[in-house]
Amino acid sequence: MTTALRPLSTGELLDRTFSLYRSHFGLFVGIFALPYLVVLAFRLVGLVFQSQTPQISNILMNLVWSMWALFLILIVSAASQAAAVVAVSNLHLDRPASVMDSFSTVKGEIPGVIGVSLLVGMASGVAFFAFIVPGVLLLIMWSLAVPSKVLEHRSATDSMSRSMELTKGSRGRIFVIGLLIFVLSIGVSWLLQWPILIAAGFSMKTGIQRMAIGWQVAALVADFVSRSLVGALGTIALSLVYYDQRVRKEAFDLQLMMSTIDASVVPSSPAQVGA
Repeated sequence: MTTALRPLSTGELLDRTFSLYRSHFGLFVGIFALPYLVVLAFRLVGLVFQSQTPQISNILMNLVWSMWALFLILIVSAASQAAAVVAVSNLHLDRPASVMDSFSTVKGEIPGVIGVSLLVGMASGVAFFAFIVPGVLLLIMWSLAVPSKVLEHRSATDSMSRSMELTKGSRGRIFVIGLLIFVLSIGVSWLLQWPILIAAGFSMKTGIQRMAIGWQVAALVADFVSRSLVGALGTIALSLVYYDQRVRKEAFDLQLMMSTIDASVVPSSPAQVGA
């Protein structure tokens, strides 16, 4: 798939997002499924050993296990997002990409991505609970922080500042793209999970208590499948927006073309000198 680096409309960005996802389905599902297998295993182990008795010690143990699960999800999410950004970058610039190479490339960036995610999440979360609109605006302004962190090797705060700079003038269409991807992700998640939740509720009402653990396992597996299937879509879209904004604001397409020309000229220099 040859990429023509040029400013893309909102429709073209969405089309490119789904085109990349369809063409490299195994790559993107693998990038999200492999790390989340660790989360699934951790949550299943916790489900097996958790106690249903209402003792304070058991409640505290279940709470601690849940907190560790959230921490593990944060790490896994950062790793998957960073690897997906690298994969999109390589594919968008007509370079080869694989699951293992993507993770190998970003292993040093994961702590920084975690930092970016925490800063963005806490700041926008506070703003969201205070007033919904400022929270959404902050999420849009910082939506390109992860691609900036991974591809430009910036610090967490520099990545957030870089994102604010790149998103100027295009925050409306970033909102539209983000909203469509969010609705699609929620729809797929509910499509996979609501039959299980309804069936589990029905079984509880009819007194089939022994099946409760089985339904919880099914719900965890459905959550894993939904994350694996649609987790990459948002990262793909935002990574493409990152490059599109650089093309619009910094003539990145011309920079890339010039660097390609320079690279092709350099190998021929020794032969010319020796002639």
